[in-house]
Amino acid sequence: MSDPNAGYDVVILGGGSGGYASAFRAAELGMSVALIEKDKVGGTCLHRGCIPTKALLHAGEVADTTRDSETFGVLAEFKGVDVAAINKYKDGVVAKMYKGLQGLFKAHKVEIVNGTGRLVGPNTIEVDNGQTVTGRNIILATGSYSKTLPGLDIDGERIITSEHALNLTELPNKAIVIGGGVIGAEFASAWRSLGVEVEIIEGLPRLIAAEDADSSKQLERAFRKRGIKFHTGKFFEKVERTATGVQVTIQGGTVVEGDLVLVAVGRGPVTANCGYEEQGVQMDRGFVLTNEHLQTNLPNVYAVGDIVPGVQLAHRGFLQGIFVAEHIAGLNPPVIDEAGIPRVTFTEPEVASMGLNEDKAKERYGADKIKTINYNLVGNGKSNILKTQGFIKLVAVEDGPIVGVHMVGARISEQIGEAELIYNWEGYASDVAQLIHMHPTQNEAIGEAAMALAGKPLHVHD
Repeated sequence: MSDPNAGYDVVILGGGSGGYASAFRAAELGMSVALIEKDKVGGTCLHRGCIPTKALLHAGEVADTTRDSETFGVLAEFKGVDVAAINKYKDGVVAKMYKGLQGLFKAHKVEIVNGTGRLVGPNTIEVDNGQTVTGRNIILATGSYSKTLPGLDIDGERIITSEHALNLTELPNKAIVIGGGVIGAEFASAWRSLGVEVEIIEGLPRLIAAEDADSSKQLERAFRKRGIKFHTGKFFEKVERTATGVQVTIQGGTVVEGDLVLVAVGRGPVTANCGYEEQGVQMDRGFVLTNEHLQTNLPNVYAVGDIVPGVQLAHRGFLQGIFVAEHIAGLNPPVIDEAGIPRVTFTEPEVASMGLNEDKAKERYGADKIKTINYNLVGNGKSNILKTQGFIKLVAVEDGPIVGVHMVGARISEQIGEAELIYNWEGYASDVAQLIHMHPTQNEAIGEAAMALAGKPLHVHD
């Protein structure tokens, strides 16, 4: 441990996934660590994002399963949804994980400083509780917030963000979702499962537009079948409160009415009033710019998580936090490949992906160098048991590795692990095809897709 009078080895501003991961890893490597957090450690993901949202989605899955139970020969009666009980379940999951995280802070002997911190020097953070904390290395990890757009004034009642949506005490009869990306699609899916009528407005040409085009088409097809309406390629023009709810006018003059509007147009970096610009940290539209080692332009000042340009995912920040701690310790960790970060949209059906989509692969390697295979889950036994539709799509370089894995189907997120290994270990279709995949599992579908791509298809259906 270092001399406390000389400050800490590492001071972290923000206790979300990136912040606490860097804290724990730095402590494991023998460094003295202080973490400054204005709210609860765990950040958005644990308290207002990933965990409670997925709990809500699971409640929706149970509702759907109950409604469809006769399909499986089980006689069950769906009597409705108890929102208070769902919230109790959801909050219980969060509370259990928060308690565990607090225990890890104690076990790692990381000092938590409660308050809002501000960078006031290259190695100094001033906290609004009167403390000044200094460190040989500073890690900026202040996270993100729900963005809005001009004309969308959030009131927390009729025009809400995802944070408000997770704390509703009663469900709307109809919800309008502005934004058809991951957050918008997940809430639309969960609410529909819980009996809410949903209509999505998305300015881009397709839902979950960052994903492979085939994945978007499959999700759109599933949403239509589930009765989720959506307008793509059209931006909203205005939102008005009415006596009973809201109405949204979209391009072309179409008016959509509902009880509330969920604004799901992405997340912005929490960097305003943090002192970054004043101290000369290089920024771009509110994001902190770093090199491949996550170093800012200031010596010994790093940044991780949602404030760094790239996909805003908790596990990305988590990995970046570990990377920075190891870099500070001189371990020379391998640079993180942004395309090697797994992505999942937890809708029904789920959408999971790794690496490059087909269009980006063609841009990088040339259209004539890319080959793909779409393995339809109709040929997969476990998927038939689950009564899910979807596919496994592999994108590969001719005579080269698989550079993209795209999957759609119920519970398909559980297969992202092998997809991650295939991409990051630069596996060839022939490498994956010779592995034995357990039968009957959905994991088997990855093996079947690889066999087809390697030129020896078996259970392949158009």
